Amino acid sequence: MRPGLFRWIMNLWPPYRGAGVRVREIAPDWRYVRVDLVATLLNRNYVGVHFGGSLFSMADPFLMLMYIKALGPDYVVWDHSASIRFVRPGRGTVTAEFRLDEAMLEEVRAATSAGERYLKTHVVEVFDQQGELVARIERTVYVRRKAPVHDGAGSSDSGR
Repeated sequence: MRPGLFRWIMNLWPPYRGAGVRVREIAPDWRYVRVDLVATLLNRNYVGVHFGGSLFSMADPFLMLMYIKALGPDYVVWDHSASIRFVRPGRGTVTAEFRLDEAMLEEVRAATSAGERYLKTHVVEVFDQQGELVARIERTVYVRRKAPVHDGAGSSDSGR
């Protein structure tokens, strides 16, 4: 799926729409994503700041999807775990950015080259419009290289 179409679908997806999450940008190579959380009456908590669940949800599922797109069909990628630390109250529009670079991808490829699983943790920071840190989210992604598929043609171990 093209990044622009995926962005459009995510922005219509009811859980994101209701939470106030807006996907603003997905790079053509899926290695950069920017997500905003716009304050509305529907996503404020009792004291008038961003609901923590909305802050947490803005970091899901982008790293997993970015790895799926960057590594290709030879890999199994899942979200493994996540945690959030609230630093200061979030007001107005807050933003999170996700980045994958070639060094990160090479690290994962090397760690999974013999079929082992690998857990890669990323820290995603959420900033307000003044550049103040609002929350720090840790996301751990599970990655494993798929076993090669053999069609049995010309293979001595085809089981025949």
